[in-house]
Amino acid sequence: MKKLHIIGLLVIAAAITIIISTAGDASSYVNFVQAESLAKNGESDAVHVVGKLKKDPQGQIVGMNYQPQVDPNHFEFTLVDNDNRIEKVVYRAPKPQDFDRSEQIVVIGSMQGDHFQADKILLKCPSKYQDGKLEEKTYEAAKTAQL
Repeated sequence: MKKLHIIGLLVIAAAITIIISTAGDASSYVNFVQAESLAKNGESDAVHVVGKLKKDPQGQIVGMNYQPQVDPNHFEFTLVDNDNRIEKVVYRAPKPQDFDRSEQIVVIGSMQGDHFQADKILLKCPSKYQDGKLEEKTYEAAKTAQL
């Protein structure tokens, strides 16, 4: 077997390994009802839930709790999914910058008891440079060891 064939086989093996490892990380988009059902069935895989912040008639955000002087890595807010189900979301990291300005939010995580535990948050905010366009930003909570 020539060296070129061996190198070709190694490249193909590396490509297959990369494809398999990225496919295993994929999660699905669900609503809060489906996320709760998956959690009750023992599914621990992370899911994506798309929604908007809950706001009062004056446009003020309702249900947001962030007290950095008490715990800078604990942020709670209320999210309304695309099926209008309201759920409390807990994010164990600092409040993302421009969170209040976001038009749409994608939380990635799983249901845990009475709330959705977000490991990652994707924000779609209005672009400050182009009218009518949305910027997308990703924030991820630091992984902590569980005892």
